[in-house]
Amino acid sequence: MNKIFTLTSAAALMVTASATAFAGATLDAVKSKGFVQCGVNTGVPGFAGTDNSGTWTGLDVDVCRAVAAALFGDADKVKYTPLTAKERFTALQSGEIDILSRNTTWTLTRDSSLGLNFAGVNYYDGQGFLVKKNLGVKSATELDGASFCIQAGTTTELNLTDYFRANNMSYTPITFDKSSETAAAFDAGRCDALTSDQSQLYALRIQLKNPDGAMVLPEIISKEPLGPVVRQGDDEWFNIVRWSLYAMLNAEELNVSSSNVDQLAANSKDPNIRRLLGQEGIKGQGLGLSDTWAANIIKQVGNYGESFERNVGSGSPLKISRGLNQLWNKGGIQYAPPIR
Repeated sequence: MNKIFTLTSAAALMVTASATAFAGATLDAVKSKGFVQCGVNTGVPGFAGTDNSGTWTGLDVDVCRAVAAALFGDADKVKYTPLTAKERFTALQSGEIDILSRNTTWTLTRDSSLGLNFAGVNYYDGQGFLVKKNLGVKSATELDGASFCIQAGTTTELNLTDYFRANNMSYTPITFDKSSETAAAFDAGRCDALTSDQSQLYALRIQLKNPDGAMVLPEIISKEPLGPVVRQGDDEWFNIVRWSLYAMLNAEELNVSSSNVDQLAANSKDPNIRRLLGQEGIKGQGLGLSDTWAANIIKQVGNYGESFERNVGSGSPLKISRGLNQLWNKGGIQYAPPIR
């Protein structure tokens, strides 16, 4: 019995030592170079893209900016690596990027077999279909025998196969590496329909020559929880990425915004707000950050609602309704653990 106990203890020590050796590697590297290397989409309006001045903007971009604000106190300390769907996981696994924030679906396979961890969900989505109105189709059930423009290396391909198999229908896939290529092919009439996450369909539709001539069909055929991804083996970095997103969600729930964060930091008596803004409680100690880490995010990036509305919501060309991405106490399912 003692012998078994000794061997078990030794094994436990080896596991602990191994974990310790890897802990903090990404965080230390990010601190050393002084910026976050963020993997983003090659260009999807509202989620990741450059404006006329070359500045990266979008809902996914804001996640990386939030992490930089939390860690460095400066949301601009980010460099961006545009990646196709096929490139994204390799870029993260190899260390080319520190965080992947590229409309990536959280699945069992990706979470358990790639050496990666999803840090949360910044957009709840579902796969849909975009067709031209002159096709005369009102439902996905009318697409038997249709051809589809699809982005390779995505869950879209598998979901489409499942849907058509379940409904005893056939289809012809036409795959492309970039979402912009799928849109261009659809626009040119090379396929009957374009299928992707609904959010991406709305983003791609506004890039068509005649956006009003295309429509998104009502069916949603999958669950697509999209969120930031990091490598396994660095819990410190994982926690910073996760709680940077959660800080934005908690801020919206508590009505703390970029316009009132300074005033609330100085005057609020609400203990929840005071903990969020580093006035009391654990502050930044648990994450190894400054006490103002969350306040920096909110001041420089905004709360989740501000980011959503600015990039994909009513204040954007996409004008996507909040839907499932509304807060849990307003009819949606966006929910962040409390800061306490």
